[in-house]
Amino acid sequence: MSVPTLVADAGLPREGGVDRAVVDVAVGVLIRPDGDFLLTSRPAGKVYEGYWEFPGGKLEPGETVAQALQRELHEELGITIGPAAPWKVEMVDYPHALVRLNFCKVFHWTGDLQMREAQSFAWQRLPVQVVPVLPGTVPVLQWLAEEQNFKNATYFVAA
Repeated sequence: MSVPTLVADAGLPREGGVDRAVVDVAVGVLIRPDGDFLLTSRPAGKVYEGYWEFPGGKLEPGETVAQALQRELHEELGITIGPAAPWKVEMVDYPHALVRLNFCKVFHWTGDLQMREAQSFAWQRLPVQVVPVLPGTVPVLQWLAEEQNFKNATYFVAA
């Protein structure tokens, strides 16, 4: 079964042409007992600098999604996560890369958040108050809205 692809910034040229390799990324949707979820900003110098997203990063050769997520969240946020529950997969065609986002829900972690890449963080609920939101993050907000039976599911980002 193929995963539908979200095309971000469709009017911009794609790097690498038609036959681009897929970059696998592990993404953590950290959820506190009160239902708030964690968003982090993309650090300075990275593509989409300052955009808000769920934390995570690229899989290294031989890593599983769970291993990559454990490593990435420790490297970026200074926390050690408990079990990560695989949730959804989203393909996003960004101008700079074709990315397969492997979203996992994380309910348990230890340690205090440390923004080791000088990024910002915000605990959010719907509708989120931080902007701009990375295109690959928008479907996740929709999924969360659907799970919560959010009455205005199309308004999951504050205006």
